[in-house]
Amino acid sequence: MFQEERMQLIIEHLRKHNRISAEEIVSLFDVSRDTARRDLIKLEEQEAIIRTRGGAILPSPPQEFKTYQDRLKHITEEKRAIGKLAAALVRSGETIILDSSTTVQSCAENLNGKSCTVITNSLYSAELLSNHTAVQIRLLGGKLDKEQRYVYGTPVIETLSHYYADKAFIGIGGLTMDGFSASEEEGKIKHQMMKSAKSVIVLADHSKMGKRYGFRFADWSLVNVLITDQWPAQEWLDFLKEQKVEILIPEPIQDKEL
Repeated sequence: MFQEERMQLIIEHLRKHNRISAEEIVSLFDVSRDTARRDLIKLEEQEAIIRTRGGAILPSPPQEFKTYQDRLKHITEEKRAIGKLAAALVRSGETIILDSSTTVQSCAENLNGKSCTVITNSLYSAELLSNHTAVQIRLLGGKLDKEQRYVYGTPVIETLSHYYADKAFIGIGGLTMDGFSASEEEGKIKHQMMKSAKSVIVLADHSKMGKRYGFRFADWSLVNVLITDQWPAQEWLDFLKEQKVEILIPEPIQDKEL
């Protein structure tokens, strides 16, 4: 069987069963583990799959949420667990930056009144944290996106450039080994948020890995920690080690996978 035929059958298997392991490829097609690995690498290069530890899954179809309420409806259990772990990294007295992504908003929900200063362009996070007397809020000013409920524009970026923060928590729409991507407007804000913090923590579930958007706004040199919901493929682990980026997985998700 030619490689192209086998790769097509791998995709068909994924459409039926959602995931496939290297061992299944070896068994189904009577090939070596090295051949199975080469098939997965080529499919990943074609952006047809997302490689995971020991196998692969199909990438999630792109979703466009027209309103902020639509985005909230798609906060998964995995995103909530990522947000909770991110909140646990915040120490009393720190100044932190929160962007307007829903995963980072899950971080805000789990701060539980910690004594800290929060800089954000998210109306939701600002409103939520306004109920906690120990939290000082710096809501960035600029143009208001009424549907997505965040503030954007040149004034946001200029104001951010004057802040010094201990940590920035950044949600990512797409990430590859080349860097991070988003819409141009959001990307410029996220980039300045990263530059304004001593430590940058990226929050992204596994579906974001290998995904690209139109505007590349930063590379891995600005990142210290990646929090995601499952261990990536070995190539990713090697890459993150080379980049000196620590990877964290929420314990409840780890236990669930065992």
